[in-house]
Amino acid sequence: MAYALSTDHGISLSIIVPVHRVQGYIRQCLDSILDPDLPNLEVIAVDDASPDGCGEILDEFAARDPRVKVRHLTENVGLGHARNVGFDMATGDYVWFFDSDDYATDGAVRAVMDRLDETRPDVLMFDYARAYWNGRVKRSIINHLFREPPAPDVFTINERPSLLEMFTSIWNRAIRREFMIEHGLRFNSGYYEDVSITYPVLMAAERVSFLDRVCYVYRQRRRGAITKTASAKHFDVFDQYDRIFAFMDRLGPSMDPLRPLMFNRTIWHLLVIIERADRVYPSEKPRFFAEMTKTYNRYKPAGHVPPDDEPGLAEKHRAIERGDFKAWERLNSPTFASKARKRGRKVRKLQRQGVLRSKELAKERYYQMRRHMPIEEDLAVFAAYWYRGYACNPAAIYEKVRELAPHIRCVWVVKPSARKTMPEGVDYVVAGSAEYYRTIAAAKYFVNNVNFPDHLVKRPGQVHLETQHGTPLKKMGLDQMEYPVGAGDMDFKALIERSDRWDFLISANPLTSEAWERGFPCHYEMLEIGYPRNDRLVRATPEEQARLRAELEIPEGRTAVLYAPTHRDYQRRYTPMFDIGRVVEQLGEDHILLLRAHYYYKLKDMAADLGWPEDQVIDVSKHPSVEDLMIASDALLTDYSSIMFDYANLGKPIVIYANDWETYRLTRGVNFDLTEFPPGVVAYTESELVDAFVSRAPWGDAASKNLEAFQARFCPWDDGHASERAVRRVFLGEKIENPPQSPTARAAAQ
Repeated sequence: MAYALSTDHGISLSIIVPVHRVQGYIRQCLDSILDPDLPNLEVIAVDDASPDGCGEILDEFAARDPRVKVRHLTENVGLGHARNVGFDMATGDYVWFFDSDDYATDGAVRAVMDRLDETRPDVLMFDYARAYWNGRVKRSIINHLFREPPAPDVFTINERPSLLEMFTSIWNRAIRREFMIEHGLRFNSGYYEDVSITYPVLMAAERVSFLDRVCYVYRQRRRGAITKTASAKHFDVFDQYDRIFAFMDRLGPSMDPLRPLMFNRTIWHLLVIIERADRVYPSEKPRFFAEMTKTYNRYKPAGHVPPDDEPGLAEKHRAIERGDFKAWERLNSPTFASKARKRGRKVRKLQRQGVLRSKELAKERYYQMRRHMPIEEDLAVFAAYWYRGYACNPAAIYEKVRELAPHIRCVWVVKPSARKTMPEGVDYVVAGSAEYYRTIAAAKYFVNNVNFPDHLVKRPGQVHLETQHGTPLKKMGLDQMEYPVGAGDMDFKALIERSDRWDFLISANPLTSEAWERGFPCHYEMLEIGYPRNDRLVRATPEEQARLRAELEIPEGRTAVLYAPTHRDYQRRYTPMFDIGRVVEQLGEDHILLLRAHYYYKLKDMAADLGWPEDQVIDVSKHPSVEDLMIASDALLTDYSSIMFDYANLGKPIVIYANDWETYRLTRGVNFDLTEFPPGVVAYTESELVDAFVSRAPWGDAASKNLEAFQARFCPWDDGHASERAVRRVFLGEKIENPPQSPTARAAAQ
């Protein structure tokens, strides 16, 4: 078959990316594809009416790279039809259908285009790897098929029938666009829309080529993949395989040698679907099995012999052929002995861990007993910072619950040392006490800005609201796996199991939504409502500032700078990034420093000595409300603390001291380059820091423009009503309207 390709600069390639609900992954996907040195590359992104920030992210990429073309669909049409939309827009000689939560390996797009240019095939097959949520990356188990036996540059499927054993997804191949058009190949609706394309293109191709290289990384998400969700839609697979066998009929007798292998692949795939617990509902399995029997007897080749390359596989084939569901169930069920061995191992493990010690056992038995009693529908548990006291987003939500849902009885959990810090009139229980276990067993609602301990068992009917406690400039959750210095000895499996308890997760801004989706891929409803703790900042008044300054004894006329440094994972013990005493002396008596140490540290960690000018440094590390301090101050001095995102709501100057930015970025990982998109002035040395304040640069026009842009990106939802939205959604069960987003809100720098 003759065909023409562009020859001016080699072949051209269109990568088609349907996009829906992947705002946490789409940036990595597009960044991995957009090799800057490939002018013949075209990326077509189809926004399939994504309800999150994907559309804005795509527009951002298109604005800075003319090779990116975006189509926004007004209605969700599904993966297959979205791919067709992208295919109709494509102009490249070849098309590569790419899933938007996956990514290409380094240099993969160039390698694919080079191989296409070299061999000019109808279909180019390349290898892939699976990336698991726990950080493990594993090459495909069929990678040997690229080399065994050695393949010529081009071949047909009849010359190499093992092609049918390769993974059935569309993204591990590049296909000549005119070839697809000539054969009328288009994606269908429903689940498993890939298979009615992936097999036919190999069957019809006159020229197939291999690239023995991992080019594609298939992300094994813990949630979100439609084919990994139990649903009646899995029955769509039968129509898809009907289309494949109909296509083989159209191709004629040349397909006869392939029918036994295609038939076995079909039954293999159907067995995978029915035998996975997350695909077909148990009540629907007899009906699915009956459809398997129909497919088996409709397409079984003459003289077919059931395969026996896996234990019990031949017996399963025979059970399917005769429609014997009970026989298949017996073949597929685990043995009682295996279950018993697992139970024995679990008991021995618990014994080794000392769980059965008498004191702990008594608490566990009491907690178990209380969990058998009814849930109290009007009881809510609040906590913050590992039971450190009354603070942050939970405190703001607590106050709004008291206002909007007074029928809810609210109880805080605190550790013993925090009892004296609790505000008057706030009910609380001490962690570990009998009343604590009674409360967590009975409560309907749980609100925290960190995870509750592992021993807390989430009962059916209980509702967990996770608020978090800052916009993640730094990598969080599973994103930390790539940064072992920052992650330390974190148990990521345990982290995700704790996060699986969340029913709702609050997002402060678009950047946060993206980070949470990647870092905590669990089944929760994302509340894109702004931060409840910032409601007070948005509503702050000059009168409140004056009152708080008087309470803190800040002399009138002095510029009060709130200094709030963050934690450094790469340091064993915190040391100041600059000489506090020397800096305040150079700033002069008209400046006063409100020193807020990170809660990981004590004041003595902040300096080698405490010989600071007493009238210029006020230690506010133990002040119960950081919101008070933000309102009272005139400017913020920080490094990489999330306090900057909250403080920006006040519209007051912010200075970033970034003397160790590169070290922090490389050891902790960050979600955007703060030095390229700061909320004000950036200083890298102590002298620059002093000069900034002495010159009043943070109050200048350039710093104000930086702050305005920073607010647009990171404070778009902070309108003073975040707490109300949280309470109405979680406690009152109301539908809520998310706050409007500015056009630049989704353009968080990466």
